[in-house]
Amino acid sequence: MKINAGEIRVGMLLEYKDDLWQVLKTQHVKPGKGGAFAQVEMKSVIKNTKLNERFRSNETVEKASVEEIAFTFLYEDEENYYFMDPKNFDQIETKKILVGEKGALLTENLEVNVSFYNDKPISVELPNQVECKIETTDAAIKGQTVSSSYKPAILSNGLKIQVPPFVESGDKILVDTRTIEYVKKV
Repeated sequence: MKINAGEIRVGMLLEYKDDLWQVLKTQHVKPGKGGAFAQVEMKSVIKNTKLNERFRSNETVEKASVEEIAFTFLYEDEENYYFMDPKNFDQIETKKILVGEKGALLTENLEVNVSFYNDKPISVELPNQVECKIETTDAAIKGQTVSSSYKPAILSNGLKIQVPPFVESGDKILVDTRTIEYVKKV
């Protein structure tokens, strides 16, 4: 679908120069002399490179059509994660690089959204919050204020995060998957 350069927004996926680009930053400029333009910083979804491009306001760019489907996580091996479509039981595999460090938060039967471009998975989006168990954490030091002091903790999946002093080993907590930070105790 063609869109005007003035309609480009952060997070959009664009087809440009035979590649798929995600818009990271956009700035619309209307100088005193000359025509308006959009300065756009993009990251290639496939090649993982960045590009700064200037589009005149009368130019059009191709917005990529991406299909998002809900899948459940099954298991992992050395290189891939495996997901199943709960409607038709089709299985897909994605490279671990596609999920990144958030892959440690994947648990069996966790529902995720997989985005497809030309029938190829391009991203895996986890729910905003997942439940994790604290494996080990330091003892709280008396006299510390609750508002400013956090202590290190290791989750059962191996991730290291900062938690408030009242959280103990064995507790279950919610972790924000976007920032990989403590949300609340369950």
